[in-house]
Amino acid sequence: MSFGQGGPFDGPGGSSSSTPDWGALAEESEAQARRKRWMWIGGGVLAALAVAGIVTAAVMTGGSKGGKPTAAPTASEEAVPDDKPSFPDVSVPPPPNPRDYITDPKKDKAPLTPATLFPQKSMVVGEHSYPRTKTATSKDCTAAAQGPLVSSLSHNGCRKLLRATYAKGGVAVTLGIAVFDSPAQAAKVMNENKANLMPLPGGGVPSDFCQGTKCRMATNATGRYAYFTIAGYLNGKDVTGTETKARQIARDGGAYAFSQITQRGKDQAAKAAEQQLKEAREKAGQS
Repeated sequence: MSFGQGGPFDGPGGSSSSTPDWGALAEESEAQARRKRWMWIGGGVLAALAVAGIVTAAVMTGGSKGGKPTAAPTASEEAVPDDKPSFPDVSVPPPPNPRDYITDPKKDKAPLTPATLFPQKSMVVGEHSYPRTKTATSKDCTAAAQGPLVSSLSHNGCRKLLRATYAKGGVAVTLGIAVFDSPAQAAKVMNENKANLMPLPGGGVPSDFCQGTKCRMATNATGRYAYFTIAGYLNGKDVTGTETKARQIARDGGAYAFSQITQRGKDQAAKAAEQQLKEAREKAGQS
């Protein structure tokens, strides 16, 4: 069968052949494939370079106005803000020492009466509670003392002596708290150990309480205060070395007197601390 001149298998020079040149076709196909591979490789490299150029331009411009390049901020630069917050300086002095207020008469300015020194209706010490029966104040300290204590208070400059009596279960105790100008004077009275406090009857405690009978007496001091106790039986029974009821109320009375004096210092120190804080806040608000 003949397709005529110019058929699909015409070779160069226009001659025809019944068999194609398979070797030449293979070489031509391989050459075309190589050209296509290089085109794809070249296009990928150009695309990568184009993307890299876009990223670099974005980093260099940094979003600044006017298109001018700016350097990217570092981590340390981002962590430090331009404007640092400022706070007012509120410096508060250390809290006052409560002992200063029972030691220095210039600081110990709170009212000093039976109502402030013995405000509770009962003396409570641990598990023991004793109702209060009577209170009194003597500006003349010697009027609330007896025996050797009279001269001791007078010679050491006692300013005031406050008393309170508590009773329960057939026994009673009178507490006495004497006020001086200095801790040295109070300590001297304590060391003289002349604990002859005058008992304070009333409110169920008979007028002859611890008068003409043996009672327990003690003296102590803290700050510029000396304090005394006298304890015994309401029926006139003598206190002995082996009995326990008068001994217990006498110990509780001494502990209570001490706690009331120290509480006075704590209350005044707390009030002074509140005032200091208020003044510090006002100063900070004005600055």
